[in-house]
Amino acid sequence: MKKLIIASTSTVHNSGYLEYILPRLTSFFEGVKTILFIPYARPGGISYDAYTAIASKGFETIGIQVSGIHEYNDAQEAIANAEGIFTGGGNTFELVNQLYKNNILESLSKAVLTGTLYLGTSAGSNICGVTMMNTNDMPIVYPPSFTTLGFIPFNINAHYLDPDPTSKHMGETRETRIKEYHVFNNTPVLGLREGSWLEVMGDTITLKGNLSARLFQPGKEAKELDSESVINL
Repeated sequence: MKKLIIASTSTVHNSGYLEYILPRLTSFFEGVKTILFIPYARPGGISYDAYTAIASKGFETIGIQVSGIHEYNDAQEAIANAEGIFTGGGNTFELVNQLYKNNILESLSKAVLTGTLYLGTSAGSNICGVTMMNTNDMPIVYPPSFTTLGFIPFNINAHYLDPDPTSKHMGETRETRIKEYHVFNNTPVLGLREGSWLEVMGDTITLKGNLSARLFQPGKEAKELDSESVINL
């Protein structure tokens, strides 16, 4: 049975890395001693080693060690042997590019679908959807495909922002851009606000955190989903 936490972000305002979600991660990863970290998204262009060190510091408070997938000679074997897997945020285009380049998309899918615990934040959450097409990131590289893991039957728009009524910015809102996406695509999109996450237990997908999420479906009005809602599509 697949078991995932798909979080909008790793860090909320006035909080440390993963701090807001650590109580849930403590129980989610209970019994896990080491997590395999996938640092390919490289926020700000930092090195894999530097990013793995950040993830390690986040998990050390709950007694879990972190190793970076780049430290292994055989990435597929590392995934197959992992107790838990964490894919961090950064640039989704580069993350997906590296997943294809290192030929581990299928290995990652197989591991999670057969029960390996998975945590994704931001870009690491975007790849849990049908495609990565609702990322907010700049296309700094061009991956072989936008198709991703499909653990959930919709796409994620992480860091979803509501329009600011006091802003003088007259450009497109996040909702406008998602509507543009639905002119050409039928996959539903979930706008996941900061501090919210999805828990996937088998086929059950539940919204967690203190905020609602915004569900967009082609040809329908956007719908607010309250925390603890079970998402059925």
